[in-house]
Amino acid sequence: MKIVGLTGGIGSGKSTVLNEFKDLGIKTYCADKAAKNLINSDVRLIDSIKKVFGNNIYKKNKLDTYQLSEIVFQDSDKLKLLNSIVHPAVSNDFDSFIKANDEIYIVKEVAIIFETKSENAYDKIILVRAPLEERIKRVLLRDDTSRDDIIKRVNNQVDESSIINKCDYIIDNHNLLDLKDKVFQIHRDLIR
Repeated sequence: MKIVGLTGGIGSGKSTVLNEFKDLGIKTYCADKAAKNLINSDVRLIDSIKKVFGNNIYKKNKLDTYQLSEIVFQDSDKLKLLNSIVHPAVSNDFDSFIKANDEIYIVKEVAIIFETKSENAYDKIILVRAPLEERIKRVLLRDDTSRDDIIKRVNNQVDESSIINKCDYIIDNHNLLDLKDKVFQIHRDLIR
């Protein structure tokens, strides 16, 4: 089974692309969704997060993601520390997902493949990209956040120009019709 990594900056349209693969009947895994579930359900992970960020980082047994974002997106060392706590739990969850599926390929959406230096874990990598202003508009519509917070997140992500030659497929996400065609072309290539 091929493991296909799907990556791109915040607001680039990774989830939209992932849904296109789902519509083709492909099994998909979203690392961000898995992480959000695990940080509120995995007791060991919760304890580790509390040890680093304090018990008050959880409100009514739910991680205060706003407070955590305020901390980690202003301190890159804290962000690295958080990632070092969460990523092993997500990795174990993904291993279970792989064992439960037997497909020609699966697609794993993960925003920080290159930041975590995990590109060798994938047989193929798809980069989704869109112009910065378009990405900012998308995130402003999607999330309860400010433009400044979005820029902080963008600045914590790898520069696309430094990874483009490490990706097997590039999807420029400007309109849905082109997107569907691009995903289908990649799908055909992957099942050959």
